[in-house]
Amino acid sequence: MVGIASVRVDEGDTPQRSTRRATVLGILAALAGLMFGLDTGVVAGALPFIAQDFHASDGLQGWIVASMMAGAAFGSLLAGRISMKFGRRGAMMAAAVLFLVGTVLCSLAPSPVVLIIGRVFLGLAVGLAAFAAPLYISEITVESVRGAMISFYQLMVSLGIFLAFISDSLLSSGGHWRWMLGVMAAPAALFLVIVVILPQSPRWLMMRGRTEKARRVLHLLRSDEEVANAELADIQARLSQSSDAGFALFRKNRHFRRSVALGMILQVMQQLTGINALLYYAPRVFQAAHFGTNAAIWATTLVGLVNMGLSFVAIVCVDKWGRRPLLMLSCAIAAFAMLGMGVLLAIGASSFGAQVALCGFVLLFVAGFAIGEGPLVWTLCSEVQPTRGRDFGISCSTVTNWGANWAISITFPLVMTALGASWTFVLFAALNGVFLLFTLGFVPETKGVSLEALESNLFAGKALRHLGK
Repeated sequence: MVGIASVRVDEGDTPQRSTRRATVLGILAALAGLMFGLDTGVVAGALPFIAQDFHASDGLQGWIVASMMAGAAFGSLLAGRISMKFGRRGAMMAAAVLFLVGTVLCSLAPSPVVLIIGRVFLGLAVGLAAFAAPLYISEITVESVRGAMISFYQLMVSLGIFLAFISDSLLSSGGHWRWMLGVMAAPAALFLVIVVILPQSPRWLMMRGRTEKARRVLHLLRSDEEVANAELADIQARLSQSSDAGFALFRKNRHFRRSVALGMILQVMQQLTGINALLYYAPRVFQAAHFGTNAAIWATTLVGLVNMGLSFVAIVCVDKWGRRPLLMLSCAIAAFAMLGMGVLLAIGASSFGAQVALCGFVLLFVAGFAIGEGPLVWTLCSEVQPTRGRDFGISCSTVTNWGANWAISITFPLVMTALGASWTFVLFAALNGVFLLFTLGFVPETKGVSLEALESNLFAGKALRHLGK
């Protein structure tokens, strides 16, 4: 990704150029996703040993996992205000500090209560980071590579999950769950150092009335004074059309309400695919197919590897194929794989061949999710919100994501017990099919379209599906 350069002529014949510097800064900001992934993935391998040490019931295990989601939902509520007041960089800096505090509390926790409190701190950090990083990336990059750069954030999430699974696997033989949780302190400290060097978003600076500072940042990002000035004028033109922002804009403008609703529904659908239920409880799913504990954890590591590897497909294809085709393909693959898992678990995957087939369907589902449902939801949610409402709109969609994530993670063990593994995954297959239908009916193609053009089409009353035309 470093060194990508592209030129595109928009509707106003204004060239846009992505420079090496903007790309590098976008990649550094995407490291927020690494922290997101590390703290999401680490609990899968640690949970069996935590449950053993603390004699945790299914319900308590659900709370240990879901406490991070609850913290993330609350962090998302705060993220919009923090991002508006202190900038996207300020929000990421707060997240880095919270990552460190939460990691220390979790690794030294003497009881489940302290462990849950630590995971709430980690959730607050994840909520801030998941809000601020994709927003920051979307605002410093240009349309020709915007999809790939936001997808790179999702790649970092996948890499974090994979590295957490590797760490868990290496430490699983001794049951060292405290070390599993504690090693996350090193990347958290690195992320804090990195955030300090990032410039503020030029769009945020413009919203705060700091025009000259925004101009300097754009010159830094574009390395071309004419291009930077043209982009600055475009941002200023959009900002000058309305003084309403945030909730005031949401209350008064029905078109903004449409884009907020689209973002929220996309996030709910992403959670209903079953991805986080699978990632958080993957060892338990494999144990249901008669895998041993260590074998289940190593199989979970393979899930993380596929998730990371297939995220590259989204980066390569999102700005070539477009958002809609990739997302529809992703939903179809995920639905088929979940159905296959449900059928195998129904007939009893106790033989070696059935276990291999189950692993294959799990990996196929993860691959399907990684090429579309995972990265493209964050991409679209960052693209469809107007400038003055972007903090509010993305905050709403991010809160929705974590609220749905929390609900699914806390209920999944109970649903597995009540319905059985088979019917649980058949249900997820049906929900992936619903996601496919929703994409066909409402999701716009935003490939190669500037944020300002998407905003103009939204306020002109175009159907959501046609915002990119």
